[in-house]
Amino acid sequence: MLYAAVAMMSLMSCCYLLLRRGNAFAPHITTPARARRWTAAFLASVTMGHLWYLPAAYYTSQEMIRLSVFVGAFLDFIVVFPLAIFVMLTMLQDRRRPLWPYPLLMTPPAIALAWCLVNDNYAPVSYIYAYLLLFGIVILIYMVRAIWQYEHWLRDNYADLEHKEMWFSFLVLAGILLLLGYYVFGTGNPAYEYIVQCCDFILIGSLLWRVETLSELHPQALSSEGSDPAEPEDMDEPEASEATHSDISQLLQEHCIDTQLYLQNDLSLAQLAKVIGTNRLYLSQYFSSQGMTYNTYINDLRISHFISLYHEAVAARRNFTANKLANKSGYRSYSTFSMAFKQRMGVSVTAWMASQPDNITSE
Repeated sequence: MLYAAVAMMSLMSCCYLLLRRGNAFAPHITTPARARRWTAAFLASVTMGHLWYLPAAYYTSQEMIRLSVFVGAFLDFIVVFPLAIFVMLTMLQDRRRPLWPYPLLMTPPAIALAWCLVNDNYAPVSYIYAYLLLFGIVILIYMVRAIWQYEHWLRDNYADLEHKEMWFSFLVLAGILLLLGYYVFGTGNPAYEYIVQCCDFILIGSLLWRVETLSELHPQALSSEGSDPAEPEDMDEPEASEATHSDISQLLQEHCIDTQLYLQNDLSLAQLAKVIGTNRLYLSQYFSSQGMTYNTYINDLRISHFISLYHEAVAARRNFTANKLANKSGYRSYSTFSMAFKQRMGVSVTAWMASQPDNITSE
């Protein structure tokens, strides 16, 4: 029953991602179509995996059971494992990383397993296990580096990081790799099937939630590995000059601070660059020269605005909440505001408000 329930859950989740246009969990978010499609493909492979392992439950001959399991493993190598990696990579939106190497890397164990089946000789199985272990280590190192790069890209280009949390990307990565390791080395344990199915259940739910809450981040700005991800978008933008560099602070004052443009939810570096008449790469270099990131710049302005609103409300003796003031300061998520406030002020919002001599309300 558990086996069938997980298969049905993965099939329903696949159909949901392919057929539903909007999000049920986060209606206000537009998710990346590419990540949505690859996740649906992975969930479809999970469903198919439950079908191609099913005959093993009905065979009584050990030889037929082993044959069925090895056929399932062969299909996992060429379908399920590459798709799992595709899902992790497509959720990182800083650039389009190539996907073709991963099916290629799964070819050697698949060929070795096919040789075992054809020749009825299972001596190379230990080498297949060693290869998969090495493959898992290499993927882990690569993904940790890719996620680290993605985090820096987010903080350089976006001020609002809700629904883009890095911890969840690491969690999904760890879950997939642990499941892979247990899948390969956990056979023989009486609880093996139950543990694998429970892990599948959690993984399917986590992936579905992640795809639904992941905001699409300007897909037109993406590029392939090794190229500058800013180039495609910046090609149509005006060239920056030395005069622009000397006047950039004044331009930001006029077009961002004076107009309170920083209060716009999800204002990106590219949007701000377009407003002030320069390109994204140049503006990013300007912030770097000032010893800050775009994320720091926008959050400093918003938190200053919050503090100003707080003192105005206190002076007028109006009742208010920190949540409402944060929303008026450009934050759609209170958790994002709370984290940014503590980074800027060194204390939590609650502690800061309590320390103010004119405090009349609480969070």
